[in-house]
Amino acid sequence: MKNIVLIGFMGTGKSSVGRLLAEKLGYSFVDTDTLIEERTELSIPQIFAESGEDYFRQYEKKIVKEVCSRANIVISTGGGVPMFEENRLSMKTGGNILICLRAGIPTIMRRTKGRNNRPLLKNDESKMQSLLEKRMPFYDQADFMIDTDDLTPLQIVNEIIVYLRRKKN
Repeated sequence: MKNIVLIGFMGTGKSSVGRLLAEKLGYSFVDTDTLIEERTELSIPQIFAESGEDYFRQYEKKIVKEVCSRANIVISTGGGVPMFEENRLSMKTGGNILICLRAGIPTIMRRTKGRNNRPLLKNDESKMQSLLEKRMPFYDQADFMIDTDDLTPLQIVNEIIVYLRRKKN
C-alpha cells in the first residue's frame, strides 16, 4: 500500500495527527525530524548551529527518500521538506498520497509557544508569516488539504480517512 505523507507548516498538527492516523490505519509512523535527531544524536537546533542549514537539508533529503520508498507508513515531514524538488519527487514516488495540514498564524503561534526547536523562526510572527507565504505554493501541490485551526487531531484523522476511502473508490 501507498504511504500517507503529511506536509505543512510547523504547528499544523502533522506529528500528533500522523501518530493517530497510523494507529487507525494499522500503519507505521515516522516523523522525519525525529528520525534525523535520532540518527545524528543532535537536536535540529544543534544541527543548524553546528553544521548549518545546508547540511541539515541534505541529510533531510536522504531521510525523506528513504522513508518514502517504504510501504504502509504515515510520514510526518518537516515544514521545509516540500520546498525542494528532490523531496517532492521522493514524496510522490510509488503513488504516495500527500496531505497538507494548514493553520492560520494565530493558531500556529499558540501551538508552538514555548517551543525552542524552530531554528529558522524563534517564534517571530512576521518571520513566520513570510516563511509561510514562501512555502504555500509548495504546500498547495498536495493531493488533499485540511484546515486544522478548529479541529481536534481525531477530527482531522477522520477527514483524512473519508478522503482516502473516496479516493479508493
